[in-house]
Order: sequence, then structure tokens, then C-alpha cells
Amino acid sequence: MRKPWIGGVIAGVLLLGACGDPGSGTGAAPAEAPRAERPAEPSGPPKSTTQQRAAEKPRPKAPKVLYLGDSLAMENQNVLGELLRDELGATYRSAPYSGTTLCDYLDDTDKDSLVPDKHKAAALVRAERPDVVVLQFWGNAWGYTPCMDGITYDKQREKYFERYAADAEALAAQIDAAAGADGPRVVWVLQGPDPITPDRVRRVNGIYERQARASGGRVADAGGTVAPASDRYTWVEKLPCTAYEREHPKYCTDSGNRTALHRADDYLHFCLAPTTPKSRPCPTRSPGIRRMAAEVTRVVAEVS
Repeated sequence: MRKPWIGGVIAGVLLLGACGDPGSGTGAAPAEAPRAERPAEPSGPPKSTTQQRAAEKPRPKAPKVLYLGDSLAMENQNVLGELLRDELGATYRSAPYSGTTLCDYLDDTDKDSLVPDKHKAAALVRAERPDVVVLQFWGNAWGYTPCMDGITYDKQREKYFERYAADAEALAAQIDAAAGADGPRVVWVLQGPDPITPDRVRRVNGIYERQARASGGRVADAGGTVAPASDRYTWVEKLPCTAYEREHPKYCTDSGNRTALHRADDYLHFCLAPTTPKSRPCPTRSPGIRRMAAEVTRVVAEVS
């Protein structure tokens, strides 16, 4: 039996058209985030020997983080940057472009790309010398990305996964080669549930997990934070509030007990503001974005 919400979801997809990933336009060249400053040493009486030794002990290095991805990364980028700076003192650069997939960030493909050469993954790694590269891609499956050569999930399913796995391997290799001996750790962000093609997201996440194991990277299960605890790949519009959201009631959007992850007219994105033709960082408080960004920040802290 056809479920009544499916028609609404499909209509939403048609209304979205080329917004996001699928998306229209590319992100404007993002400015580099300011370097976080350390607080000044407090004044006070002379330190004891124990205090002096503690002060002399090297602090954990504040990581340099590079964030690349599609429309989900585009809308997440400001919240992730704030968390990385506030919690880790990180230096942060983001360069997401809506509608992209992995091949858009590859060098020397001789294909049209939605990402300019100066923002390809290898070019940014050479320029920024990051400690961590975070990659967040939904897995563009609808033919909006020229570099995919028209390979789509619905028409060439196995070829789509083969190509996606090959591009993941190539992107990890290019990042590693660009960095030289002191390469960054690559964090692959696992995606949340897809109500239209749930198995596609499951298999794309499997590609990320295998690639992370093969190349010494890590995964951040950000998608798991926007799925029911009882079923990782079941899509829902709302979930019970987390402890953080209960402590910050503005993040509990539904009578203080449940919170909205998606707009009713957009099953894909997590920004609670309407999607616009020109992609942008999310301009409004959105619990789903904060949940995912917090998980990415946690994993970056572990690998830094």
C-alpha cells in the first residue's frame, strides 16, 4: 500500500527542484574563519612548583580543520565552526558547494565541476595544511553533478556505487598526496536517513566506513544523531529532545518534549529556514544541524 506521506515527500522533492543537494548554484567562496585567541594568563600570587609544572606541560594542540561538502555542509558550516572554535580552539576553514559530490573536489578529472580549481580538496590542503579534513556528502544521486557523467542511482544503481567508491578512494589519495608526510586525518561524515531511497544512504555510509578503514581515517556518525535510536535508517521529521535541548528550551521546538529536525516541506535539509535559490549557511536555530555538528566536533577532538 502506498503510504500517504510519500506523495507529499515526492511533491516536496519536485518543489525543491535544484535546491541544495540536489541543489542550485554553488556556494560563494567562503572566507577563512578567524583564528581563535587564547585567554590571557590571570594575574595573582606566584604559582607553586606543582602549578608551575602544570603550566609548563604542553597543552593539546588546537587543530586546523578544513570542512568540505555539499548543501548539508553549506547549511552546517557556521554552527560547526562555532563549536570547533569554542570547544577545541580550532582554526577553521570551510569551502562547501551545494549540489556537489566527491568528484567535484577531485583534481585533474577533465570534467566540468561545480567547484573551482582553487577550492579543490588537494589545493586547499596544500594551502591550509589542516590537521583534519571533514568531508560531508549526501551522495548526489540524481545527475545534477556533471562530473558524475550522468550516472544516477535510479538508472545505474551498481555503477553508481562503484563510481562513488572509486571517487572516495581517489579523493582520500589526493588529500594524502597533497599533504606530504604530515597528512591530515580525514573524517567522513555518515549521512542521516533518506525516506525515498533508504538503502542508498546505508550503502553510501558503508563506502565511507570502508574508505576510512582503508586509509586511516575516521567516521563521524552525525546521521545517527538525527535518526531514532531504535532504527538508524528510519526517517522522521521530529525526535524527542536531547538533554542539551531540554537545558536550552529554544531547541525543543514542540512543547518542550520533541524537536523538529526538518521543515515539513523539505525532507533532506536540516535548516528550519526555507531553502533559497542561492545557497547559504543556515540563518536560524536548527536542532538537527547542532546535533550533527556536535558529533563531528566530538570526533575531531578525538583525532586531533
